[in-house]
Amino acid sequence: MTAGLLERHGPLSGLHIVEFGGYGAGPAVGKALAEHGAEVVRIESTLRLDGFRTNYPPYTGNIPGIERAAMFAITNDNKMSVSLNLKTEKGRALAVRLIERAEVVVENFTPGAMDRLGLGHEAMLAHNPKLVTLSTCNQGRTGPQANRAGFGSHLTSLSGFTELTGWPDRQPALLWGPYIDYIAVAYGVVAVLAGLEQVRRTGAGCHIDLSQYETGVQWMAPALVRYFSNGEIMEREGNRDANAVPHGVFPCAGDQRWCAISVHDDAEWARFAAEVGEPWAKEPELASVAGRRAQEDRLEELIAGWSSAQVRELLVERMRAAGVHVAPVNDMGDLYSDIQLSYRNAFQKVDHPVMGVHAVPGPPFILSETPGKVTSGAPMVGQHNEAVLCGILGLSADELEELGASDVLT
Repeated sequence: MTAGLLERHGPLSGLHIVEFGGYGAGPAVGKALAEHGAEVVRIESTLRLDGFRTNYPPYTGNIPGIERAAMFAITNDNKMSVSLNLKTEKGRALAVRLIERAEVVVENFTPGAMDRLGLGHEAMLAHNPKLVTLSTCNQGRTGPQANRAGFGSHLTSLSGFTELTGWPDRQPALLWGPYIDYIAVAYGVVAVLAGLEQVRRTGAGCHIDLSQYETGVQWMAPALVRYFSNGEIMEREGNRDANAVPHGVFPCAGDQRWCAISVHDDAEWARFAAEVGEPWAKEPELASVAGRRAQEDRLEELIAGWSSAQVRELLVERMRAAGVHVAPVNDMGDLYSDIQLSYRNAFQKVDHPVMGVHAVPGPPFILSETPGKVTSGAPMVGQHNEAVLCGILGLSADELEELGASDVLT
């Protein structure tokens, strides 16, 4: 293996991917494929850095820096970075050479950006007729709003999530972060694999136009079905549920300790009431769904008054043993120490030249014979210039030095 290149093992170890873009939607697709063995070469430049590097905290030690950004780190493990200025002719030519040897290109630039650089799918087919290109844009590459700028919070609102999040008597509540990006990722990974299967069968490459907006709308199916079937427009209901009652999040003893309780039928209520043991839990009118629904506000106050004196872990253990739907409301510390996640190696540690040893989320599914694995931390900008440009493309040391002295490797 050429010095500086990453070792690759897994079902996708023969796959070569070139990645352009930033934030979550595109790079997280590359992450999923890289963790199963694909070679992913990120093309980036200090002239226009990934937003996860520059303006999306947290940073290691709370010190901002392009090599200290945690969101970038957990989205780009197992990849290599080449710093190419695509505004230069030589930079574009080197990108074309990488695309020529690749099976897949992943990009999430604004629509038309790759075409304007001369690196669009149709142009690249002349160099590589079996190429699969995934373009994942806010609202797709076509249509009257395709070029409208946006981010995850905008797409979450556009897709209808925000309208349904929160309490009926309050304003809608934004979901934290680029939520829709990560919905789009799952679709993107499957689409790339489907594209590769088409190439295997037909020998013809393809261009996948993935609208993040539309992937978010897919997840609104229950609300859409109500509208399509009877014209009903769903509204915010807080934590309430159409079937289960009580259904909510309740305080436990301690600072910011909560549990979620969901009682689905009268038999489950009887088990819950027996564990609670309070006089109000034995009231006959609460024994039926209709009775509990009629007093839902009061019931939630009574449960909260009881649960606030309970140790969360003990409450959860008791209710689970009694056959009641219950779960702790985990914070990030709870997740990192969760015994189930630890057993399945959901968080894997890597060593980074600047950030040191830290954890990143691993693959969310396990293949029985060839499980994915995090083997290296996210790259620094241009960390693999020599390994890729010399080791893969065959440039000489003198050529690399000449490029480094110019504005190509910036």
